[in-house]
Amino acid sequence: MARNHLSPSWPGLSRLRGRSRFGEAKRLRPRRRDKPGHDEWRERLAPPSSWKCALLALPAATLSFFISSAPAFADLKICNRMSYVVEAAIGIDEKAATATRGWFRIDPAACRVVVQGTLTADRILLNARALGVYGASPLPQSGGDTLCVAPGNFVIAAARECRAGQTPVPFTQVTPSQTDDGNMVAYLAEDSEYDDEQARLAAIQRLLVIAGYDAAPIDGVDGPKTQGALASFLKSHNLPADVVQSPNFFATMIDAVQQPSATGLTWCNDTPHKVMAALGADDGKSVVSRGWYRIDPGKCLHPDISGQPRQVYSFAEAVDADNRTIKLNDKPLNWGGPKQLCTRESKFDTNEQGDCGSRGFVATGFAVVDMSAGGKTLRFAVP
Repeated sequence: MARNHLSPSWPGLSRLRGRSRFGEAKRLRPRRRDKPGHDEWRERLAPPSSWKCALLALPAATLSFFISSAPAFADLKICNRMSYVVEAAIGIDEKAATATRGWFRIDPAACRVVVQGTLTADRILLNARALGVYGASPLPQSGGDTLCVAPGNFVIAAARECRAGQTPVPFTQVTPSQTDDGNMVAYLAEDSEYDDEQARLAAIQRLLVIAGYDAAPIDGVDGPKTQGALASFLKSHNLPADVVQSPNFFATMIDAVQQPSATGLTWCNDTPHKVMAALGADDGKSVVSRGWYRIDPGKCLHPDISGQPRQVYSFAEAVDADNRTIKLNDKPLNWGGPKQLCTRESKFDTNEQGDCGSRGFVATGFAVVDMSAGGKTLRFAVP
């Protein structure tokens, strides 16, 4: 059964007003804002440039980005003003030929050069995704073009016809803008309209919450609550205070977050396959089932469990690169139990557990999770 991540609707793309020198923030403390942050996405972008078949190869992503015909300019950059670490892939459409390349990992409040030198193309397209540590993907997977990507660093010359090991994903056309230094830039932003420092702090708050620390609300606004949660996190993971200013801080923080936790539920993937998991929670009034959460091989994930449910349930299934169920001896490689809850192949979040089939769901067997000790780690392994 194919699994798709949770993702909200795409609010659309818009051009960023004004210009900015977009670099990595060095301070933790941002200026205060009048309105709190939101978890909805909006992408801000800028004008065109020309393609020189020499892109930098970096991590993976799921958003979409192409350029329209225009004069030649300098490097093309993607800048991240979101509260998530993202991976991006770009597409270049020129004279009926379309190529893609990725993945480019971009930390909050940072930029990455994705095309060096001048670029001539009919269109530029972008596909970006949040890292697996965030669980249910917050990045909307939509776009007007479907192009091929591959795991790891990749270059695909004919990206409209996928071959073995390649996956079709939606790309969105974007129009980058020229900065004062002559480079072209496209901004990724949330509706919160964070500046660099706010995006960085909101991203720290988000990872602290995932790790089980009380740093909410995730709004990019500093204060004693966020500072206390960060101090506790650093202490519990034996990290020095100055690591916060390190250019590799998000990588360090994500590595720490992806370890088993003494509190809450932790899923750990000990298989060589991607695992998609679903969560159930009974608060005494209704039972909610929600999915899917991606857990990469060798990684752990802390699913978001709100409130204090009386009972927690878990289901997980190993899938291949095309999100098809892995089978061993003709049996699905999954981890569940006797509790029947509703799921479906695409993202879902439902509190109705009766008559799953008539509503487009299927009844799936979830395992009961014993949370009486305050924390539980479920490890998924090949038998």
